Amino acid sequence: MLNRILFVCLFLALCTTGSALRCSWMENEFRQLSKKSLDLIDTMSNNSTSTTEDAEDEDAEYEDTDEEDETVAFPNDLYSQASKASAVDKLSFTVQVLEEVLVLFKRNHNSTSWQKSTVENLITVVTREADGLHSCIGSHMHKKKNKKLHMYFKRLSHHVLQNKDHSAEAWELIRKEITSHLLRTDVLVSSLLKTN
Repeated sequence: MLNRILFVCLFLALCTTGSALRCSWMENEFRQLSKKSLDLIDTMSNNSTSTTEDAEDEDAEYEDTDEEDETVAFPNDLYSQASKASAVDKLSFTVQVLEEVLVLFKRNHNSTSWQKSTVENLITVVTREADGLHSCIGSHMHKKKNKKLHMYFKRLSHHVLQNKDHSAEAWELIRKEITSHLLRTDVLVSSLLKTN
């Protein structure tokens, strides 16, 4: 009888410590920070130097170039795979996306009309999101990063930012792309909160 009680206690302890779903930070802080990062990136849109016509011209230019369009195509397949993955793998994927976003936004964006404080706040909030989710994963974090995701962000940086000399128009394309990523990561993590 004592062995059964010990076994049940051990089993419950392992389940609760190994579950990313029981992370109090995620339950208490994530939604706030996610909303804040989306609000900040939306604010940057309102301060953008490119007009709607410029953005439409830029989008049309990218649509005309099949090679570039393929090299920076949004990684929907990676998000589909992540949505079907375990809770820990979903969080690991989300942490990697947030870290890749941080690398992009730490680049030279002087050609934009974005307020420096807004960009700094965005970097701070996304860093807090990544760190918080990373703490939820703890020792379960996979050491191996998703190479396809990393290459996507490298191509995004090279084909959009570098090839367009970090122009305001290039940054506006990046901002739109990152908005999509922040929305998708919000959905991924929120799906874990709904099942809790």
